[in-house]
Amino acid sequence: MAHPNICWEDLQAGQVRDLGSVTPTREAIIAFATQFDPQAFHLDDEAARASVFGALCASGWHTCSMAMRLMVDHFLIDSSSLGSPGLENIQWHKPVFPGDTLRLRVRITDTRAMRSRPHVGMIRIAWEMSHEGGEKVLSMEGWAMFGRRNPAAPDKPAV
Repeated sequence: MAHPNICWEDLQAGQVRDLGSVTPTREAIIAFATQFDPQAFHLDDEAARASVFGALCASGWHTCSMAMRLMVDHFLIDSSSLGSPGLENIQWHKPVFPGDTLRLRVRITDTRAMRSRPHVGMIRIAWEMSHEGGEKVLSMEGWAMFGRRNPAAPDKPAV
């Protein structure tokens, strides 16, 4: 994107973004699991009923992937995103079942400029995905890199 609408300078600690919702189907859960996490409780109703989950459920990695899709579609696609060095503290709090509607909210907890790359700024993001009833199903946090609109501006401390 030549001129993104959202650059690092636009992102401040404390900002919260609601990034929409997604509702996984049984077919999508099975398709993801078949390719990436072929454990029986993600693939087979009978095996899932006999598991600790009691019913067919999405892989935690599928839940992370759905969160990432919402992040891209409702935030990163219109930004100067440059990727991420990784995520931390990934926790799957509750299983996700077919038909569950999940909402993603993210909160910016910190920002800093990079001394070694003056055209890049970092933001720390806390992710939280919840069921429609408000029960948390996923949380994680991590740093993300964004292009700066004005790399020479000393408006935030550099690292």
